[in-house]
Amino acid sequence: PTLAQTAGKTLRVAAVGLLPRSAPHWVIFVQRMAEIGYLEGKNFVFDYAQVATADALEAQYREAVTRKPDVVVAGTEVSLLAARAAASKLPIVMIAVDHDPIARGHVASLARPGGQVTGVYSQNSELAAKHLQLMKEMMPDVATAAVFWDWSAANYWAALQREAPKRGVKLAGVELTKRPYEYEAVLGGLAAAERRFLIAQSSPFFYLDRVALAQAAIKHRTAWFAHLREPVAAGALMQYGATTAEMWALAADYVDQIAKGAKPADLPVRQPTRFELTINLKTARALGLTVPPALLAQADEVLE
Repeated sequence: PTLAQTAGKTLRVAAVGLLPRSAPHWVIFVQRMAEIGYLEGKNFVFDYAQVATADALEAQYREAVTRKPDVVVAGTEVSLLAARAAASKLPIVMIAVDHDPIARGHVASLARPGGQVTGVYSQNSELAAKHLQLMKEMMPDVATAAVFWDWSAANYWAALQREAPKRGVKLAGVELTKRPYEYEAVLGGLAAAERRFLIAQSSPFFYLDRVALAQAAIKHRTAWFAHLREPVAAGALMQYGATTAEMWALAADYVDQIAKGAKPADLPVRQPTRFELTINLKTARALGLTVPPALLAQADEVLE
C-alpha cells in the first residue's frame, strides 16, 4: 500500500541544511505540507537538522536515515550530494538553484529523471546575463562589478564570467573561503571603482549573513545585487530571480506525490514560472542613487 492508503501512517521527511529551520523556504515548505493535509504532530514529521559546515551534511543525513524517512529533501547541490551518498535507496526531492542537475548527473533529463532524484530546477546560472543587463539598467556608467562567490556559488560565478565580456563588463571576483566571511574587510580591500556594484548570489551563507552583508555594502556605498527577496528586505539594493514561495511549494507537492506512490524516476523535474524583480528604494537613497523610471516600472515589488 502507498503511504496515503495506510491509515494512521505518519509521513517522515528528512532534510539537512546550513540555514535554520526558521528560514523562509523551510517555513513555506512546512506550510504547504499542512495545506495538502500533512500536519506536524498528527501525520507528518519534518526531521530537520541544521549544520554549521558543508562537511557535516553527509554524517547528519546518515543519522537521519537511521530514523527511516519516507522522503529526503535537499536544497543545495552540496546537500544533494550528501543526501545521495547517505540515502542511496530513498526518494530525494531536490531544489536546484545553484547547479544544473542534468549537467551534474543528478537526473537523466528534466522529462524523465530516471533515478531516485526529482524536484525543482531554477536556472540561476542561466540568469547571469539578465542580472548583468539589470545592473547596466540600474547604473549605466558602471564598468566593473565586484563578485563574491564561494564553493556553493561556483557555477553562477562561472556563468557570470562567460556573460560579462558580451556586455563590456569587467568582473572583480573574490572567492570567500573561511567562515565567518569578513564582508567589510573584503569590500574595503577593493578599489573604489570595483566596489560600486556587488553581485553576491546563490550561496546559503550570503543569505544567512544578509544583514551583515547589506550593512557592509551600504557602509562602502556598494550596490548589492542579491538572489532573493529577503536580502533586499535586509538592505540589498535589488534582486531578480524565481520566487522562494513557488519553488518550495512545488517541493512539497513532490513529497506528496511520492507519499502517494509515485516514483521520482517518473516525475518530471519542474521549473519555476514566476520570476520577480525587487528594488529597495531606501537603500538606493542611502547610496545616492536614482532608480531609472523604466526599471522601477519593471519591478514586482518596491520596498520603501
